[in-house]
Amino acid sequence: RAIDTFKEIFTFLTANPLEIVTLFLEDYVKSPNGLTKVFTDSGLKKFWFPVENMPLGGRDWPLVKDMVANNQRLIVFTSAKSKQNTEGIAYQWNYVVENQYGDDGVKRDECSNRGESALLTDKNKALVLVNHFKTVPVKILTCEDNSEQLVDMIKTCYLAAGNRWANYVAVNFYKRSSGGGTFRAVDKLNGELLCGRDDVHAC
Repeated sequence: RAIDTFKEIFTFLTANPLEIVTLFLEDYVKSPNGLTKVFTDSGLKKFWFPVENMPLGGRDWPLVKDMVANNQRLIVFTSAKSKQNTEGIAYQWNYVVENQYGDDGVKRDECSNRGESALLTDKNKALVLVNHFKTVPVKILTCEDNSEQLVDMIKTCYLAAGNRWANYVAVNFYKRSSGGGTFRAVDKLNGELLCGRDDVHAC
């Protein structure tokens, strides 16, 4: 049940007061305020980053230290457009651009646009998400997908997104790799975003 997962996130955020969590919800909840009720009942509203504070027009997001200081450490996006007005849950495509997911999104030297997303080059959307996973998840094959190919993809998508590094990376089996894997990829992205270096540990 969603509430059980949300309670796990509540426990994590409570135990880790410097951490920030983002949820991208493929939203099929039809009951009015049904999704809001689950967030409220799980306690997660305590950490909510309000949609009215989310920058539009490609403007910069708040600094991590400010989000931590305000305890607004849970960012939630929904795929249901109406929920931004009815429940105050941010509509994903107002803020994020993505490349294609699944088999069409793991082709070497290609970073094509996801259909629902604005163009990757649309800098009115401040956040970039790179998908890199096959349509059918196979754990043993994911070791290769999450290694050098993943780093190559985030470099390719950097160019496709108008020289913007990804803020988020979506993969299958994030712990599986034959090298540094997703952790190496995220270290690279954080390094590039934080100080323009190839590894955050060099910042």
